[in-house]
Amino acid sequence: MNWFGQLVLAYIAVLGFGLIINIPRRALNIAGWIGTLTWGAYLIVQAFDGGVVLGSFIGSVGIGVLSNLAAHYKKMPSIIFNIPSLVSFVPGSQAYQMVRNFALGNYRAAIGFTLQVVTITGAIAVGFLVAELVNRLIVFCLLQWRRFKLL
Repeated sequence: MNWFGQLVLAYIAVLGFGLIINIPRRALNIAGWIGTLTWGAYLIVQAFDGGVVLGSFIGSVGIGVLSNLAAHYKKMPSIIFNIPSLVSFVPGSQAYQMVRNFALGNYRAAIGFTLQVVTITGAIAVGFLVAELVNRLIVFCLLQWRRFKLL
């Protein structure tokens, strides 16, 4: 599938998951755009042979930063934008293959898929940690600029 189709499907996936978990309607479009932009960043990392783990890390940093900006703009909690935008990055196929191979007795393949699931989910968690640090840095810089009347 081409990159444009993937971006359209990412937007639709975020909207669909947002409807399923019942986020407010006024947050759906922004959550969809956050999911689309971060999936685009993931695709760019993939195009430069960055790998799934680095792509998931960059995507989750983007989700964390953009969700915080959207939360301030819409005056809503950032988790409303985080959760639906993250649905594209969840390593569901690797988790399925892990359980399937354990059930079939293919333990070597199952352990390989287990390592993939652990590294991808770890990259997502560390990405959200880095995003929180970036958000705090942005707030600190804004406060300092206002203090010295640079803004």
